[in-house]
Amino acid sequence: MTWIVAAAVGEDFYKSVAGLLGGPLGLLVLFGFSASFFYHLANGIRHLCWDAGYGFEKKRARLTGWVAIITAAILTALFWLAVLV
Repeated sequence: MTWIVAAAVGEDFYKSVAGLLGGPLGLLVLFGFSASFFYHLANGIRHLCWDAGYGFEKKRARLTGWVAIITAAILTALFWLAVLV
């Protein structure tokens, strides 16, 4: 959304924002945003199962926690692979 505001402000500001987001620090921030999005998605599905009454056993809860972390890592990697290729 930042790039939309930058485009509305003017060409010079847009170029500086695009350079910032396209640089190493900007890509790191965008990677962090996407990783947190996919973790929130995976853990949200886990909580939906809890709302339905499944997965409260200690062993199952621990397992689904790791599944949420691994799923988020895989989805983040696939997303960035699709973006960069």
